Amino acid sequence: MALPPSPGRGLFLLPGFGQLSVKLLLVGAGIFLIVLIVGLTGKLATYRGRRAIVRRWNRLHRWEFWPPYFFYPPVILYIAYLGIRFRGWTLFTAANPAITAGGFVGESKYEILGHLKAASSWLPAFTLLASEEIAPRIAYAEEFIRKQGLNFPVVVKPDAGQRGSGVSIVRSSEQLREYLTHASYPVILQEYVPGEEFGVFYYRYPGTARGRVFSVTEKRMPVLLGDGRRTLEELILADDRAVCMAEFYLRKNSERTQNVPAAGEGVQLVEIGTHCRGAIFLDGGDTITPALEEAIDRIARCFDGFFFGRFDIRVPSRQDLMAGRNMKIIELNGVTSEATHIYDPKLSLFDAYRVLFRQWRIAFEIGDLNRARGTHPTPVRALFQAIREYRRLAEGYPA
Repeated sequence: MALPPSPGRGLFLLPGFGQLSVKLLLVGAGIFLIVLIVGLTGKLATYRGRRAIVRRWNRLHRWEFWPPYFFYPPVILYIAYLGIRFRGWTLFTAANPAITAGGFVGESKYEILGHLKAASSWLPAFTLLASEEIAPRIAYAEEFIRKQGLNFPVVVKPDAGQRGSGVSIVRSSEQLREYLTHASYPVILQEYVPGEEFGVFYYRYPGTARGRVFSVTEKRMPVLLGDGRRTLEELILADDRAVCMAEFYLRKNSERTQNVPAAGEGVQLVEIGTHCRGAIFLDGGDTITPALEEAIDRIARCFDGFFFGRFDIRVPSRQDLMAGRNMKIIELNGVTSEATHIYDPKLSLFDAYRVLFRQWRIAFEIGDLNRARGTHPTPVRALFQAIREYRRLAEGYPA
């Protein structure tokens, strides 16, 4: 005796329904393939289109270009594990008691540099432009440049910022006025320091005699060599690495993309030492010497309540860095600093996670020691409020 069909089976037993479903599926698949082929054909028809396909492929298999939402989930899970282990979800904010939220978000860069005034010989000239009125702000900036004997270019950047957001190198009074006219937030005006740039990650456990340099990142500004035939746009698209950030480089150099650099002429694509803004990060671990560690530790100890973070340094040469001399600290970042040498293409994804896991473990360990000494971690609610406030503020930063 045959069983009555189930509701699901009965639909497919209706005359013609199964054939109709298959036909619709095939038609849909055919339309998708046609659209895909047309799209690829259109891209393959032009050099820029073909290089766009290469760009997408390179960004897919080179993890240093992965978007944060794809790269950071394992790190976030590890931080959650550390929060359980150390009985404090935000214990890392106690790593630097003298910095708001340990330097996680929204901290004042001006205040941080101010804490290093005892090491003023290591700092460039800087000031804070906090007036909400445009005319007094511009007048104060011009007076500061005159009194300090500075020449253009100078650096202007938000007092609260991350990953190079809003940082500009201005080369004239007109550019300075334009930046300050549109900046509705506190701005740092800083002397421009030429030379090579390095990120030196430092930590010290409270109560110990010496701190350690955890990581050094060599920051290189990408330079393309002209051949006298191709435009800058063509050179960017042809370069195996530059093509990965072609959209950014072309936008950043929009006024000269159709210029043809002479044979052997070097064209620097960016000026800001931030990975997400086009700089190349390499592992500078070979520059870590006793002299460098001694100099960095001496500077860090000038800042009472600082134990964990990254110094961004300009220096005339690698030799000067290794000798711990002629350094200028252009910025000091707190607990959200990364050991950015992980973005060296030679390091694997496993290597990057291993470094970041160790880095966050140290932050929690230092926070735990500071908690025992009376430091209170930033509450979760206050931390999320600070994140929202920073995002609101950053919406007004220049792109």
